[in-house]
Amino acid sequence: MASQFNLFRHRRFTPMFFTQFLGAFNDNFFKQALILVLTYTAAAKLGASVSVLNNLAAMLFILPYFLFSALAGQLADKYEKSRLTRNIKVLEIVIMALAAIGFILEIYWLLFVALFLLGTHSTFFGPIKYAYLPQAMRDDELVGANGLFQTGTSLAILLGMIFAGILTQMDHYLYWVSAIILLIAILGLFAASLVPKTPAVQADLVIDWNIFTTSMATIKYLYSLPLLFFIILGNSWFWFYGATFLTQTPEFSKVILNGDESVVILLLTLFSVGVAIGSLLCKSLTKNQVSFKLIPFGIVGLSVFAIDLYFSLSGLNVDSKTLFTISELNNISGSFRVYADLFLLGLSGGIYIVPLYASMQAYSPVSHRARIIGANNIFNAIFMVSSAIFAIVILNLLSLSIPQLFLITGILNIVFGIFLYLKLKQYAGTMALSSSL
Repeated sequence: MASQFNLFRHRRFTPMFFTQFLGAFNDNFFKQALILVLTYTAAAKLGASVSVLNNLAAMLFILPYFLFSALAGQLADKYEKSRLTRNIKVLEIVIMALAAIGFILEIYWLLFVALFLLGTHSTFFGPIKYAYLPQAMRDDELVGANGLFQTGTSLAILLGMIFAGILTQMDHYLYWVSAIILLIAILGLFAASLVPKTPAVQADLVIDWNIFTTSMATIKYLYSLPLLFFIILGNSWFWFYGATFLTQTPEFSKVILNGDESVVILLLTLFSVGVAIGSLLCKSLTKNQVSFKLIPFGIVGLSVFAIDLYFSLSGLNVDSKTLFTISELNNISGSFRVYADLFLLGLSGGIYIVPLYASMQAYSPVSHRARIIGANNIFNAIFMVSSAIFAIVILNLLSLSIPQLFLITGILNIVFGIFLYLKLKQYAGTMALSSSL
């Protein structure tokens, strides 16, 4: 069996991989740098709450997914994808130039505008990259290609956050951040210029520019395809689940583990590397077949290790007036169990999500594939916002602890996972997938 890494030898894969990798890196580098600036500088200058500014930033980045995903899917179905990709990457350079001005001159409203535009850029690129793969890859390459894309995305998110943390500790960091976001955007355009042409799948499509009617029509069409509807529901649950854990990581690192900033980076790294390894394993475990066989294993892992994380965090006895470094935390009994739980959560997530992405691409009608992915992005955004509301209810309104939040999420995952798998199995026969279950 050929290694999935052999795909990097082909122009039909490598330029698009690095285009999306650099884009994901820039998104998260910019967002994290902005959050750090808001937290440590802007809040005091503006006389505003850090929580309000950070939540506003999160909302502005996600909002375009609600507004423009359906329109983005139409454009990706109508037009040739390499040209669209280049145009979007030119837009990224313009957005990052605005952001650089905002950073250097400390014009905070301009940074918020740039953040909204960057979310819009990502919204329009999403349907292109995931609709591109089934056009450019052979059937026996699709799972491996998705595994590499998911691995690249996980690592790009992690590296973007880490580099933002490092650079914002340097002298003249606003200039460094500005230079990096522009450089990465330019490199992204270079990678996009190498993406080979792919034929438009529905060149005669009439674009509906009304974003509200388009969104409703896209969701209605998705609902008429039950198997794809539940695939996307399962995909969006992963984003709900991941957001629930990753959003709380800095707080439980400080409050429960009593760890410093290096501990936060370690925990994020463990989860992200776990997702990357789980994603890479999917090709071998499914023998290159688009299949739902791995999903039950992913569901079980996500619940088992979330529940165990509750017990491992609850069993820790950390008592110190100073924050621990990684080496100091390693001397605390039970810390490695926490590390293992986070890593295995990520591993289970990778095993769970890659088959769903591959199935969504493989079994979407060719003429509507990008619009189906646009619908997926709408649901992803809804579930991520729901994750934030869910955490607020559990932690603030019900006054439960972070470990209890993880326990409840793990139990909910069992219920949702059983429901999802039964629905996938029920509707698989309509698209000749029964043999893959």
